[in-house]
Amino acid sequence: MSVPDYMQCAEDHQTLLVVVQPIGIVPEESFFRIYKRISAVSQVNVRDSQRVLYIRYRHHYPPENNEWGDFQTHRKVVGLITITDCSSPKDWPQTFEKFHLQKEMYGSTLYDSRLFVFGLQGEIAEQPRTDVAFYPSYDECETVEKRIEDFIESLFIVLESKRLDRATDKSGDKIPLLCVPFEKKDFVGLDTDSRHYKKRCQGRMRKHVGDLCLQAGMLQDSLVHYHMAVELLRSVNDFLWLGAALEGLCSASVIYHYPGGTGGKVGSRRAQGGSLSAEAGNRHRPGALTSNGINADTSAEIGRAKNCLSPEDIIDKYKEAISYYGKYKNAGVIELEACVKAVRVLAIQKRSMEASEFLQNAVYINLRQLSEEEKIQRYSILSELYERIGFHRKSAFFKRIAAMQCAAPSIPEPGWRACYKLLLETLPGYSLSLDPKDFSQGTHRGWAAVQMRLLHELVYASRRMGNPALCVRHLSFLLQTMLDFLSDQEKKDVTQSLESYTAKCPGTMEFITLPDGLKLPPVPFTKLPIVRSVKLLNLPTSLRPHKMKSLLGQNVSTKSPFIYSPIIAHSRGEERNKKIDFQWVQGDVCEVQLMVYNPMPFELRVENMGLLTTGVEFESLPAALSLPAESGLYPVTLVGVPQTTGQITVNGYHTSVFGVFSDCLLDNLPGVKTNGCTVEVIPALPRLQISTSLPRSAHTLQPSSGDEISTNVSVQLYNGETQQLIIKLENIGTEPLEKLEVTAKTVNTKEKLYGDFLSWKLEDTLSQFPLKPGEVATLRVNIKVKLDFSCQENLLQDLSDDGISVSGLPLSSPFRQVVKPRVETKPINPQESSKAGDFSHVKTLEAILNFKYSGGPGHVEGYYRNLSLGLHVEVEPSVFFTRVSTLPATSTRQCHLLLDVFNSTEHELTISARNNEDLILHAGECQRMAIQVDKFNFESFPESPADGTQFANTKQLEEERQQAKGLEINSKLDICWKIPSLKREGEASVEGVLNQLVLEHLQLAPLQWDILVDGKLCDCDIVVNCKVGDLVPLEVKLTNWSKHSVGPFALTVTPYQDYQNGVHNYELQDVITFVGSNTFYIDSVKPTKDSVYFGALLFLYTGDFYLNIKFHEDNCSRELPLSWFCLPSVHIRAMEPAIQTKL
Repeated sequence: MSVPDYMQCAEDHQTLLVVVQPIGIVPEESFFRIYKRISAVSQVNVRDSQRVLYIRYRHHYPPENNEWGDFQTHRKVVGLITITDCSSPKDWPQTFEKFHLQKEMYGSTLYDSRLFVFGLQGEIAEQPRTDVAFYPSYDECETVEKRIEDFIESLFIVLESKRLDRATDKSGDKIPLLCVPFEKKDFVGLDTDSRHYKKRCQGRMRKHVGDLCLQAGMLQDSLVHYHMAVELLRSVNDFLWLGAALEGLCSASVIYHYPGGTGGKVGSRRAQGGSLSAEAGNRHRPGALTSNGINADTSAEIGRAKNCLSPEDIIDKYKEAISYYGKYKNAGVIELEACVKAVRVLAIQKRSMEASEFLQNAVYINLRQLSEEEKIQRYSILSELYERIGFHRKSAFFKRIAAMQCAAPSIPEPGWRACYKLLLETLPGYSLSLDPKDFSQGTHRGWAAVQMRLLHELVYASRRMGNPALCVRHLSFLLQTMLDFLSDQEKKDVTQSLESYTAKCPGTMEFITLPDGLKLPPVPFTKLPIVRSVKLLNLPTSLRPHKMKSLLGQNVSTKSPFIYSPIIAHSRGEERNKKIDFQWVQGDVCEVQLMVYNPMPFELRVENMGLLTTGVEFESLPAALSLPAESGLYPVTLVGVPQTTGQITVNGYHTSVFGVFSDCLLDNLPGVKTNGCTVEVIPALPRLQISTSLPRSAHTLQPSSGDEISTNVSVQLYNGETQQLIIKLENIGTEPLEKLEVTAKTVNTKEKLYGDFLSWKLEDTLSQFPLKPGEVATLRVNIKVKLDFSCQENLLQDLSDDGISVSGLPLSSPFRQVVKPRVETKPINPQESSKAGDFSHVKTLEAILNFKYSGGPGHVEGYYRNLSLGLHVEVEPSVFFTRVSTLPATSTRQCHLLLDVFNSTEHELTISARNNEDLILHAGECQRMAIQVDKFNFESFPESPADGTQFANTKQLEEERQQAKGLEINSKLDICWKIPSLKREGEASVEGVLNQLVLEHLQLAPLQWDILVDGKLCDCDIVVNCKVGDLVPLEVKLTNWSKHSVGPFALTVTPYQDYQNGVHNYELQDVITFVGSNTFYIDSVKPTKDSVYFGALLFLYTGDFYLNIKFHEDNCSRELPLSWFCLPSVHIRAMEPAIQTKL
């Protein structure tokens, strides 16, 4: 026997071999369809018996193997079924002749045969025949299974007769010697009458009867016969047949112990059939029916258990049998098949190490020169068996040998497809999967060098198959999963090969379906480049949307009535991990930053790199980048535009590297840091762009709030100067700009500002709204800088050091040397030199103009944007007030304000005040200007606690009142300066210059005294004329503007004459006479009330007279300040009365 059957298993010993073959030209598909239906009838219950016949079908069986049918009866072809196409009656004789020729091939062993004819109809088909069945077509053959069952019953009849014939003890007949083919020549000339020869014949016949009993379903009898055969054959050293008897004993014991079978699918069909062998099924039923009648007791059951080998003994007997087979060179196939059977039994027993010893023995069994196909079959079966016992890597080893055998050089047409298929089957044994997800987590499993070799072989087989897509897929997998194990040269070689393949067939993310249905998943290049972190970026500060605050507030949650719940807190924490706390805007470019790394030893070009998103329609704008060899972390920004609103999730990115398109999902990237992947896209908002009439500033404002300034402009102004800033507002978005709010905030300054630094009229700008896309509106902002104009002590010190008088007289020496301070007199510390009040340094003011705007769908949803303009103003000093004082005026309600004005510029400057002439100051010159001003009534400013509740303390309230007083005074003075050479002008404020003493001098006294002489109010230089001898009325009026009642007071009026030489004459008793008393008594006067007192004077002589009014010193007058008792001067001129001449 030369052709081994690697599918053999121990239970095959109880089967009858039936060959099913076509005659003539039969379509392969039709043949195997009928063959499948025939082979489905694999076990048949014997009629009127509890025995079961098992059938083994083969569509190809070598005739030389049939010659070993006496050695083991399951190798004997006992049935023949032929299938043929015959459409014409003329072809019937020839067809039937072929059927007979086919029978002759197995004629010596056949029990029965059948011919199935398809397509023949008519008279011939209607003739009743037992060995021929006619069917109109392959679709109309419902009775095939029934005819097969009848056919098997006929086989059983022949089998049973042969068993009975051989089992009957015919002592008078001579027992024939059963031989295997190669023994026939060895037994020629032997003494057939010897005792040794007869025992040999008896032993072989016992073994043969045991085979027949096993096939006939009589397990107990077969065990008895096998035991008897073993004893007989062992006594005559008939080792080949002794091995066969032992193997038969093992097979029967295996059938008893493992009724489900040991051959995988072949064995499982008996379990699925629902019936075991008759006696195996009845072994727990004493007294059950058997083929010999009723078993009256349980002795048969006991005997069977005694004759049956234990599971351990089965393996020992297999070993013994194989050792006997090994003594015969021509029994190599038998030995090999016995090893396979033993391995299948050991696999059931889970004795892997012993099974591997049997397989190792099978590997070294020398057979005849095998064909390439037989070698492939042999290595494949070895691989399968190693797989069954759990030796996966050993299984893969033999499977790979079988694959290489398919493409052996000796084969004229190598089977690359079969090679590729077998190579795929080796992958699990080497811990290799074609799914890259299996390599993304945990440590690498398996031997990388072997895995890379196997992947290279898959690539080569794919190329020889003419399938470049498979080459690309396997090379991509090799590069992705084995990157850490490739040398630098191997990386270059693999990438070059990959680029050459992708030039013909680019790599895609589609599944590749193989002919056998296996699907190869796509291989995204997540390591080319390696991504370490993914960060969704917020929009630029000027484009970030803000939600308008609701009435309830943004931090109030109405989802739960509880202040805190750990369940809610946990769920919110998870949500924060997924969703980001900022928003993107529909239609605006959004950015995602990736930190990538190039692990390759050469420059890596990544093309068409973009984002993968879900949830919102998203237009990804691909990027291309080139990473240097083995670069460190390299930032890459991917951008896109969301087209709709809702929740958008960034799932990953896509790339094109070496011609392979990859979709890399973040879920498949281990160790990637991310700040979240889900962000909300709100409706579209307009985009505002601003441009100004001022140049851009090199200074970048850094507000404490952290807001980013989009544009910075700068301007240089003199202190007190005003300049207009023209801002153009352009809508560069796609939505109309409907709402605009402008606010200003001064930042980063320690200087005290007086008045409004920035002012504008928004109504003129809003009249141009809504602003459509592309339209421009204009906003005019007035920049007015008014810092402190006072000159501090350090300036006075500098002036004194230079010998310059500060008395208010014109300076005789130029002041340029003071404008530029001397180095030796200035402190080294720059912080000290930049103190407030240092006149030689330029002051800096910084402010932020904030534009809050909205429009379009985003405005409907309550969103707006902020755009900030930074303003950097450098303020140079213009004029300083070095000294301020007051002089009383001729009127009690006026005074003179004296200002020493210093020109700190390098240009000629004119300064003017209301109702005053211009004063010209040269560079560095200081002059005094006197301004006559009306005194002010400051009692209207807040003093009560109710009015000052917004101030922190009394000191702050006082500062606020003093500032308000200064503002009131400055508005009346209207001091302005001009630099004609520069055509620049501004204001000069005295708000920070006035001290408390000056303010008191400028304030109207709370007690207002009015003196009227002859009905005329006396004040300033007013002279009241009267006639000598006429009674002149004198009226004194007191108005109380204080908050408390005042009085009573007493005052005396004393007239005098001024000789203009410092001498006053009070001895005027004979010149002036009072009508009544010259002392006035004033009662208490309530707040806001007045009191009037009357008197009269009589002048006896002409002249200029003055009235001196003195208050009596009492308790009431002492409690009040002297400034409250300032009465106007009274100047009366007495003249001669007019003489009337009588004619």
